[in-house]
Order: sequence, then C-alpha cells, then structure tokens
Amino acid sequence: MRGVTHARWAAGAVAVALAATGCGGGGSSSGGGNGGAVLSSSWGDPQNPLEPANTNEVQGGKVLDMIFRGLKKYDPKSGKAQNWLARSIDTEDSRTFTIKLKDGWTFSNGEKVTARSFVDAWNYGASLRNNQKNALFFGYIDGYDKVHPADGRQSADTLSGLKVVDDLTFTVRLNQKFSSFPDTLGYAAFAPLPRAFFTDHAAWLKKPVGNGPYTIESYTKGSQMSLRKWDGYPGEDKARNGGVTLKVYTDNNTAYTDLMAGNLDLVDDVPAAQLKNVRNDLGDRYLNTPAGITQTLAFPYYDKAWSKPGAEKVRTGLSMAINRKQITDTLFDKTRTPATDWTSPVLGTAGGFKDGLCGKACDYDPSQAKKLVKEGGGIPGGQVRITYNADTGSHREWVDAVCHSINNALGNGKACVGNPVGTFADFRNQIGQHKMSGPFRAGWQMDYPLIQNFLQPLYYTDASSNDGKWSNKDFDKLVDQANAETDTAKVVSTFQKAEEVVRDNMTAIPLWYQNGSAGYSERLSDVALNPFSVPVYNEIKVS
Repeated sequence: MRGVTHARWAAGAVAVALAATGCGGGGSSSGGGNGGAVLSSSWGDPQNPLEPANTNEVQGGKVLDMIFRGLKKYDPKSGKAQNWLARSIDTEDSRTFTIKLKDGWTFSNGEKVTARSFVDAWNYGASLRNNQKNALFFGYIDGYDKVHPADGRQSADTLSGLKVVDDLTFTVRLNQKFSSFPDTLGYAAFAPLPRAFFTDHAAWLKKPVGNGPYTIESYTKGSQMSLRKWDGYPGEDKARNGGVTLKVYTDNNTAYTDLMAGNLDLVDDVPAAQLKNVRNDLGDRYLNTPAGITQTLAFPYYDKAWSKPGAEKVRTGLSMAINRKQITDTLFDKTRTPATDWTSPVLGTAGGFKDGLCGKACDYDPSQAKKLVKEGGGIPGGQVRITYNADTGSHREWVDAVCHSINNALGNGKACVGNPVGTFADFRNQIGQHKMSGPFRAGWQMDYPLIQNFLQPLYYTDASSNDGKWSNKDFDKLVDQANAETDTAKVVSTFQKAEEVVRDNMTAIPLWYQNGSAGYSERLSDVALNPFSVPVYNEIKVS
C-alpha cells in the first residue's frame, strides 16, 4: 500500500524548469473552460504507470485520489470509511458480501460505472500475469490461489469469488472471514476501471481515465502533470477550483523557495531545514496536523546476515542506540513524535494504538545497546549502511542524526553511515529488486485507518509492502485470527498480539510518528490535509 503500500515516501523538492509558467504560483489563471482558477502544487514523479492496483506509493496515490472514486471514501477530517459508489455492502457471515452500487455514476469518457467495472478491475489486479504491486489486496477473495499462485503459472483468469448479479450488484466471497473488509474498499487498488483500460491499454496508460472529480490533461515526466476539473463529475465532492498543476521537484527546499517567491501555490511537505522559519514566513498559512504516517528502518531478510539467529538482538540493540527524542526535538520542531509502537496515534486507543508497546526496546540506552549488538554477533559486515533517497533534504539530515546517535552509543565512529540513492524512483526500484544489504528507510502512510493496515501489508508473508521479505508463522497466524474476528475489540487485541511478535523480533525499528505539514500561498483558501497527510485538493479555493 501506499503508502505504502502507500509508504510515505515524499519525492521532495528542487524545482525542475517547467515548460509552462503563469501567474499566481505558476498555475494558469483560468481553468481552461472548466470554471475556476488552477492551483500549482509540489509533487514527485510516481514510480509506476498509474494503474490503481500497481500504485503503492504516495506520489502516484495523490493522483489516483483525484481521478478515481471507489465503493468507499475516507472522510477528509475523521478518516472514517463512508459509502460512496456503494449504496450498501451487506453480509451475514463476514465472508460473503453483497455490494449494491448507486446509479448515475460514469467515467469521464461517458461510460457508465457498473458492477462489471469493479469485477474486471479486481480480476486484473489479482492476476499474476499482470504483475500488479497491490495484487495481495485481493488475496482474501476466493480463487486468488488460482489466479495468483505462489508457484507456477496461474490456472484461472478470474477470481471465483467475484460474481456479477446485475449492472448495479455484485457479490464477493472471501476464503476466510474478514469483518473489516468493507472498510478497506476506499483504497485505490479497489477502484473501478472503464472498458478503455482493457481495449486500448497503452492509450489508457498515457492518459488515464477515471471517475473522480479531476481528469488528467497532460503529463511530462520530470516536469509536471496537469489535472483539470471534470464538470460532469456526479459526486458530491466536486472540485471547487479549475484544476491542479502538479510540479515535479527533486528537492523540497527549492519547492519552498518557489512558494515564498510566488512561483508555487502549495508545498505539502515542508522541508526540515525550514521548520524553524515557516511559522514566521507563512503564519496561519502553515499547516501542521496529525497524520497516519510512521517512519521506520526496515531490514533485508533475504540477506542471511540479517535473518540468522541472534540478529534480532542486533536490531534491538540498534533501536536502543537511537536517541529519538533528541533527534525529533532538534530536527523536526514539533512535527515528529518518538515512536513507541508500530501503528499511529491517529488510530486512537480503541482503534489499536498502544503507547509504549515497544517497551524498553525503543528507549535510548547506550550500554544495553552495545551489549545486545555484541550478544547478537555484531553488526553484519562491521558497519550499518542506512539506504535512503537523497532527493529530499530532510532524509539526509535525520539519517545522519540517527547514525551519529548509533556511533556515539556504540563507541564506534564508523559503526553507521548513510547510503544515499539519487532519486525516490531509483530507491524504490532497488528495494523492489532486493538489492538492499542493510537497513533502509521505510516510511509508511496508512491506506485506511485500521490497525490491520499498519501491520499486515508490511510484515505478513509475501505482503505487498513487505519489502524486506520477513516471514513469521506466528505473526501470520495471529493476523488471520484477527481478520476473522467480528468483534472490534477482539480484532484490535489480536492484532496487538501480532504486533508484539514484530516487537520481539524487532522486525523493523520504529523511529517516529509524523505529522502532515504544508504551506500555501495567499491565493488559496480552505486548504487542509486529510489524515493521510494529502491535501484535500477538491476543497481548495483559488482567488
């Protein structure tokens, strides 16, 4: 997911020269016939073409959230899942679901959104031959083992658990109980797709067609993407502006400079270097709000040096060598909070956040850190090299600070160094190709506000965002048990037991919880970040 699978990997900030310039922050002054002014916002090129089931990072996710609407939509303030295209989602056993659609929805090309639009999209996303990064999101649907087997070729083209009843009704049969399944259906991987996606796939990839409040007008990689308001959008959340021009930056410090110079309207990731100035620079045009984002250090378990017995002591020792409070206080000026578990405070205690679940393993304790690293056999290769994408200044700063803390705690000035990779896309590609030889940056932005989303996609065997390829039968069993529970309290408590398995193995080192931050120009009003730390673009007004 985005994040992680949508992971919160902001591509960041140095402005790239753009072919088109205009007044008011680099956006055009009119909506090109779409009724309203266009705003400009910082952005980074997505890792992959914008197929909903193949986008599991934030930059691509921002666009999908603008051009698609699904069965559910997450409230921009509370994050609560609301029926959107779904008129109803009913079940009597938490395993078979009947989904009825609202009538009147179309794609921007005029095609009607039907039950088949969802069923075909989900079958495509699940199919092994289509190699979609979010395929495992469909793993609970009956027949997944046939369309996406763990080994060998697929023996079926479609999921047996999906059945079209009529134009506005379809059923979903899962291979086990999953009481929270309806709340996951606002994630972009479950978006509907028009027939054009299948009949002329190459053309669709060049200019994706969706059913959201915006349409894509043009995209030049490394430069910008132009989205415009879709006047025919049938939803209640119509765009209140003429469109959004997403400008590609490879350094968010330059994006901030452009904002201050009047060449950009919105920066949705204020660089760490500007946090001490931003309140004076922008006043109430600076946003700093809680978000479902965590930053961790992940490990490559496909490297035997990190998966051998005793390595968990090394990982725990490294965790205890990191002075989280000092780093967050020094670098992040109230925009980060030291992590004490693997979820997020935005879930609330009822939703699964458990302050202190990490225990002493997340406390700064140099003497215990040194002891555990030694007991675990020492750092593999004698040095920790933390890999990160260097196209945002803030990552370099905190990685250097983490290494400085580890080196001081272990009494070895060369125990830890940063290992920068030039761009976010290259960084993600290296991770996907299993080229990591040590810990690597693994930010996570929730896809939906459930404790399940902070654990299963990241740590379940072969999960979509399990980049380190960790596998633990006890964890998997507890996740399956949690998903089968129908009582919310039992769901949460069972997932917390699974989280304790992550803790005991120090599968990933939790660093801090991250607020969403943004700054905007005087042209804009009604600017807000949702709980996923993404601007609510359709609500923004441009003067």
